[in-house]
Amino acid sequence: MANEQTSPTQDFVPIKEIRDGVIMTSDTEMRAVLICSSINLALKAADEQEAIISGFQTFLNSLEFSCEIFIQSRRLDIRPYVALLEDRAKNVTEDLLKVQIREYIEFIKDFTDKRNIMTKNFFVVVPYGTSLVGSNFASKLPFGAKKSSAQNKQMKLEEFEEARSQLEQRVAVVSQGLTRVGVRVARLGTEEIVELFYKLFNPGETEKPIVN
Repeated sequence: MANEQTSPTQDFVPIKEIRDGVIMTSDTEMRAVLICSSINLALKAADEQEAIISGFQTFLNSLEFSCEIFIQSRRLDIRPYVALLEDRAKNVTEDLLKVQIREYIEFIKDFTDKRNIMTKNFFVVVPYGTSLVGSNFASKLPFGAKKSSAQNKQMKLEEFEEARSQLEQRVAVVSQGLTRVGVRVARLGTEEIVELFYKLFNPGETEKPIVN
């Protein structure tokens, strides 16, 4: 019986690299990721709800490019909060306060164990597609003309910056549109994007015990 070989995760994720907060896909496209706050429409008055919905509709209709809205739902990991409480309890000298903290910790643990409490993160992925990034520049030169590796590298860098400039303009349009309807927006950097993908493809990491 032949041994089954498992393919690495990279084979299923079309990401070439992540540079300066920009995702470069294997098909020479770019992606920027925005994390967004939520709005609880149920707590808004009827006229406010209509204004928000109308503003969001106007924002969507104004876009000249596609965007992806991604909602990440995860079970709330209460362990860091419990660890913080237990650490604070070590410095408490009053016996009554220690008892209260311990009872509160047990209440939190029991409450989260019996209820499936979820936390949600909202993301907007802004794309920019270009056939120039990473393309074969020699084919674009006049017949017989050649460029050195240094010159090709410089051309690639210039075209990357030009493409990223177009992406940044799209990011600005999306950020401004969402801000107008009351959504707070923040751009993810390189490390934050790497962490996001790591957690997406390693969901079991949140279930592992915390090592003190």
